[in-house]
Amino acid sequence: MSTERERTDAPAATSGAAEGVSNATLLRKLLVVALLMFGFGWALVPIYRKICEVTGINLLTNKDPAAARLAANTQVDTSRKIVIEFDANRQGPWGFRPHRNYIEAHPGELVHVDYDLVNLQIRPMAGQAIPSYAPLQSGRYFQKLECFCFEQQVLQGGETRKFPVVFFIDPDLPKDVTQITLSYTFFEIPGALPQDAAAAATTGPARGERDGRS
Repeated sequence: MSTERERTDAPAATSGAAEGVSNATLLRKLLVVALLMFGFGWALVPIYRKICEVTGINLLTNKDPAAARLAANTQVDTSRKIVIEFDANRQGPWGFRPHRNYIEAHPGELVHVDYDLVNLQIRPMAGQAIPSYAPLQSGRYFQKLECFCFEQQVLQGGETRKFPVVFFIDPDLPKDVTQITLSYTFFEIPGALPQDAAAAATTGPARGERDGRS
């Protein structure tokens, strides 16, 4: 009888061991995927910069010092109107939206639109906005005088900030383009915090600040 019981228990033990090995393998795979996703998010902005350098399509722009002069010397083409749509996307724990979904503007007309950005975490975060345009060729006619995408932004935990975008559409925009979508995607950049902000996030507020005492 003992031999029969041992024969009965052996398959169950083998099955349990196999299930344990399978679970451990699955856990390792999930950890690898999580690490790869984190690494991809961290490297995405530098990769995007490199693509812009190689292709010559400078969508991740720096401020053009000549933009203000161009705006002052550009004639407004009142014979045309362009519908400009505004879109906002985020990668990470941000709140991000434009104040207006679209406007109509003449080529050469100066346009101002605001975006709200919210840090939904309790810790400081650094991020970068990456613009894109549809149709793609319209990007070269989008002249920005002011934009939060010119540099990385640091927001404290729970902070909300309003960012202006000031631009005009070059009147040389092809006649068949009557609608443009300006889309921003805001990414967190791990490791990009200034040292003082990173230290404050690690150590937290002093005791007097936590207790409401000086």
